[in-house]
Amino acid sequence: MPQTHIGETEHFWYRLAPEGIYVDSQRDNRAFAHTDDEILLSEDNSHTWPYRLAFPEARNITFSCLLGNGNVLFATGADLYLSTDNLRTYDRVTVQGLDGSDYLPHTPQDPSRPGWYFHTLPGTNSWDVNGTEIVAWGNYCNVVGGAAPVNIYYSTDGGQTVKLAYAFGQNPFTRDNGSPGGGPEGTLLGNPDNPVRCRHLHTVAYNPWEDAFYACTGDGDRDGYFECHWLRGTYDLAADRWDWQVIISDHLNSRYKAGGISFVDGKMYWISDSNGPEPYDRGVFCCAPEDIGNPDKHTRLFNPGVESGAMIVQDGVFLASHCAPASPMDCGFIVSLDGGETWAQHDLKELGKRSPTRFHEKNGEGWFRVDLRTGWVDFGEALFIKPKEA
Repeated sequence: MPQTHIGETEHFWYRLAPEGIYVDSQRDNRAFAHTDDEILLSEDNSHTWPYRLAFPEARNITFSCLLGNGNVLFATGADLYLSTDNLRTYDRVTVQGLDGSDYLPHTPQDPSRPGWYFHTLPGTNSWDVNGTEIVAWGNYCNVVGGAAPVNIYYSTDGGQTVKLAYAFGQNPFTRDNGSPGGGPEGTLLGNPDNPVRCRHLHTVAYNPWEDAFYACTGDGDRDGYFECHWLRGTYDLAADRWDWQVIISDHLNSRYKAGGISFVDGKMYWISDSNGPEPYDRGVFCCAPEDIGNPDKHTRLFNPGVESGAMIVQDGVFLASHCAPASPMDCGFIVSLDGGETWAQHDLKELGKRSPTRFHEKNGEGWFRVDLRTGWVDFGEALFIKPKEA
């Protein structure tokens, strides 16, 4: 399949995915994509697509994950699917709730807006945890697509079984009223037994140096509670049991309204999309995990001066982005090629007003993959970025 034009900056090359195919995720040499009515699988870094299958809801795919055993887990708004045979077939996956019973989506006020139950912002959603691949992700929801409960999901068996790891409480500001993001009237959604409430998940990430997961949420300050939380979770595989603790709850203009949590050599990195009332506490930050609650022990590596909620760190490369509606740039990228020592920002104006998010690790040819969203989160195009040598 012909490749699109390759552009370049001082720090990286970039190219759009071929027109007509949305490359939704990648892992090593494999990639998963869709058209309006088909799902596709590549084994040569998105050059050819030998595996195809009709899927009438393909245009509504909001999540996908390529697993190490070859399985493909993917979802539309409130429906989750698994293919175990290179897209020859697929089966619907029913999530198990906290009590082990079937966790079924709510009946939406507007059937065309079932809620983004499985959509997530990070591109990395699975890790080797003591020899077992664990898929873990949280849903970024209640913006478009209809109201949805906020959950952390996981699987330890290649997507065959998906369960709730954590279920946030019922948020009175994101009831299902038939609107794109919910509102203060309508059906309450979420765990009625959990007082911890949020709008959505920004990131779930794993730290192998302490064998623990971290999650952060957004977005606002409500009367009597915050929606911005950081949670730390540990998982006992033998007992199939999670232990999650809220370690931080703070204002939306703090550095804890964040995303892009990454771990390198035991250190924690994240990027803040602080907004709301000034002053904003923005930037790329670093600390030891045990110091996350103590800002005096944080190092601000770079401040882009705008809301920036998406970031990936791999092989000494930091790649992050601007939230377009809040940025003076049209399509802003933040990059460091030397482990955070020096930084640059680039505006890829020819791509239009776009918010890059959902960074995937480099494929077999060294290209990162990233969503380009119109506005805040509406799907636009997929972009590939290849860093140059530092």
